[in-house]
Amino acid sequence: MDASILLIGNEQFHNLLLASVRKIQNLVIQTMTEPLEAMPLLLAQQQQPELLLIQATQAESLKLCQQIKAESRLARIYCIVIEDQDQSSRPELELRAAALEAGADAYLYLPHSLEAGIYDSQRLLQAQIRVGLRQVQTYRELMQTNDMLSAIALSDPLTSLNNRRAFEWELPRQIQNARSRSVPVSLIMLDVDFFKVINDTHGHLTGDQVLKFLAARLRHNLRIYDTPFRYGGEEFVIILSNTDAQEALQIAARLCQIVSEQPFAVEETLDLTITISAGTATLQPGDDAQGFELLHRADQYLLQAKGQGRNRVVGHKSE
Repeated sequence: MDASILLIGNEQFHNLLLASVRKIQNLVIQTMTEPLEAMPLLLAQQQQPELLLIQATQAESLKLCQQIKAESRLARIYCIVIEDQDQSSRPELELRAAALEAGADAYLYLPHSLEAGIYDSQRLLQAQIRVGLRQVQTYRELMQTNDMLSAIALSDPLTSLNNRRAFEWELPRQIQNARSRSVPVSLIMLDVDFFKVINDTHGHLTGDQVLKFLAARLRHNLRIYDTPFRYGGEEFVIILSNTDAQEALQIAARLCQIVSEQPFAVEETLDLTITISAGTATLQPGDDAQGFELLHRADQYLLQAKGQGRNRVVGHKSE
C-alpha cells in the first residue's frame, strides 16, 4: 500500500532510521525535529501520515502521542516510540509501559543497534512498521465498509432518495445551521393523492413505479440546496434551506403543478395522471431543536390540504 511516514527526532535519529525505513517500498518519508511542532502541522494537513516514528528521548514525545490519540481526526495514526539511547536509570519495561500508557501503539528499545548495523534490530524495526501499515490498511477498509453501510442505511432502495432515518439526522443539523446564520428553513410534506386506489386498481408494482417516477420528478425540479426524502409509504418531505414561508408555498405549488400536468408513463400502455397534496411550515424561534414541532405543523397543513379536496398546498404565509 502507498503510505507516508513521519520521523520526529534529532538529525542523528533520522540518519539512524532512514536506511532501514527506505528498504520498505511505497513509503513517503518526512522528517521533523520538534514534537511540539508536529501537532499543528498534522491538524493543518488534509492527508495525515499513516505512521509516526518518534524519538523517545525528545522532550514532549509522549505528550505528542497523547495529543494524537485524543484527536479523533488523528487517532488512526500508528505511533511507534523508539528508544535509541541507553537509559540505565529506568528499566526498559518501565519505559515501554510509559510509552504505551501515553497512547503509543508500539515501543522499540534499540539503543545503538541500528547504527551498528545489527540485522535483527533492523528486521524488528521493519517488521513493526509493517504491522502498523497492516493496521492502517485494515482501518481504511473498515472506514470504506462503514461508509458503504451508512449510505445503504440512509437510502431508500425504491426511490434512491434519502430515507426517514436520514431525514431525522439531517433536520436538526439544518435547524442548527439556520439559527447560527439567522436564515429561515422550511419544510414541504407531501403525499400522493388516492395512492391506495392506484395500488388496488393497477397493483403494487405499478404503485412502486409511480413512487419512483415521482421521486425523480421531485429531484429534477428542486434547487440544488433543497433535500428530498422518502418519509414512508407514499409520503415525502423536503427540507428547503434558506427559504421563508412565502417561498416555501410557491415551491410547493410549483411542484404540485409539475406533477399533475404531465402523466406518468408507468407502462407502455398505461399513463397515469397523478396529483399530490402538500403542507408547508417554516421554523419558528420557539420550535424545538430536533424539528418535531416544525414537522408536526407541516403534517397538519398536509392533512388540511387533503381535507380541502387534494391537489393543493396549504401553509401559513407569515410563519
